[in-house]
Amino acid sequence: MARVVTVNDVLDGHVKLDIECLDRIYLNAYVPILQTSSQVVAFLSGHLGFPFPSPVLFKQLGDRFRKAVAVFAADNGLPWVKFAKDESKLEAMQPHLARQAATGRSGVAAIGVAQEFQRVWTAHEGKTSTGTPRWSFVKADRRVTCYYFYLWDENFGPGFIKVCAYFPYPAKVWINGHEWVKCQAAKAGLAFAELSNGFAACADPAALQEICDRLGPGTINVFVQRWLARLPLPFGDKERDAGYWWETSMRQIEISRTIVFDAPRHARGFFEALIADNLDIGRPHNVEIIFGRRVRRDTAGTFRTAIDRRDNGGVIVNVFYKHSRIKQYLKDGRAMRIETVVNAPRDLGCNARLPNLPELQAKARAANRRILEVERAGQGCVLASPVFERIAHPTVDTAGRRTPALRFGDPRVMALVGALCQMLLAATGFTNKNLRVLMTGLLGRTAYSTGQMTYDLRRLRLNGLIRRLPRSNRYVLTDEGIRIAVFYTKIYNRLLVPLTAADQPQAPPELRAALKTITRHVDDYAARARLPRAS
Repeated sequence: MARVVTVNDVLDGHVKLDIECLDRIYLNAYVPILQTSSQVVAFLSGHLGFPFPSPVLFKQLGDRFRKAVAVFAADNGLPWVKFAKDESKLEAMQPHLARQAATGRSGVAAIGVAQEFQRVWTAHEGKTSTGTPRWSFVKADRRVTCYYFYLWDENFGPGFIKVCAYFPYPAKVWINGHEWVKCQAAKAGLAFAELSNGFAACADPAALQEICDRLGPGTINVFVQRWLARLPLPFGDKERDAGYWWETSMRQIEISRTIVFDAPRHARGFFEALIADNLDIGRPHNVEIIFGRRVRRDTAGTFRTAIDRRDNGGVIVNVFYKHSRIKQYLKDGRAMRIETVVNAPRDLGCNARLPNLPELQAKARAANRRILEVERAGQGCVLASPVFERIAHPTVDTAGRRTPALRFGDPRVMALVGALCQMLLAATGFTNKNLRVLMTGLLGRTAYSTGQMTYDLRRLRLNGLIRRLPRSNRYVLTDEGIRIAVFYTKIYNRLLVPLTAADQPQAPPELRAALKTITRHVDDYAARARLPRAS
């Protein structure tokens, strides 16, 4: 019989390179003191000196900006590309980026133009009690012109800065962390082989990881401000000196972990095992474990697993959490890529401004690590484990203390391990109260008291499945606790529950026939032993 390949089989001894890195970085750029109507009035009247803050001034400023962009393109001989609807902007700009990259010098490769909806300031006219015109400024979504400055930077590689041509001129910045690392590794003389948007091999993996860890908000902000100073913009030095300048916040951040295997067959084996065993990993209780965030009944958002197939035959496993998700897929047929894609930093309990990137990256890397730990724990449990033998029966230690058993199948024990699965890798641990709330919900109508929770915590601790954090009333699971919690829950949900329904019409015919054979043999054995049937 062929042996089933598990995730652990592939990961143990077949990993050639394991690198964590910021991937795609997409930032909002905005002027902080132009976000309220009173700030708009202060800019138009106080800064520009106009006696009446009229929206006509928006058009004057916008026209001046459009003219400056046209002059910049003409003076530098830059291609002017008008994007069609649904056109891939990166594909259209790729030849221009390649040409600029070939020069080895930082520069704008081309300017793209598109009509897009943006959140901008508009105005409504009214009159005061004396009949004087008065304008009320409000934000609204309007279809306006946007300029895409596609550039190649000697430190960051390709990227773009998009600037809206209408007040207050919101902007977007896109760069790629892997490209920055490639540029720095090449400058440092570090030998590496490229993977598409990543690394396939490196002579010094530790040095490569150290470079990846150096990319932070300071380096990114230097890039942003350097290019804002070089591009034609609606605001000049006068506005900058007065505080009317762009700051950045995180719009979409991708934090990746790339595990390169020593042979493509191991990569394929990993993903086949992964998909077969983790179709339910996007359920709320698993998502709670992976992201380290509480998911309650009233928590808004999407929590599910989606398996998407690409045109090239590849498969992507998506685990959704609120506005964000984790993607897992094969990279170039030889590596496994895990990406936490954060579309709203508050999903992970972080603020959105760029200085909070290190905190967001640490939490996303932890999510990448936890999803792999959950997958490994799910396939690292063995029925004959000494731990299972120990906890399934009462024991007495050398001091004479009796440790109660955690019997598999007991409703209270199964609820307990199910609750532990929901607290599995909570970074700050869990309390008596946290676990008791989950137990009450899992047991349904059965009452569950504080005393029962204390008793259960004690037997978990004596069995070595949890440990108490120093100087606190919080607990965390041990490695054995993780394995047992996942093992008990998985065996119950995936084996026993389906088997108890195996006599139903929807069960496979082979399974129903096998169970009938077992039942007949048991009945024959009982008849020979003269054991009466229960009434």
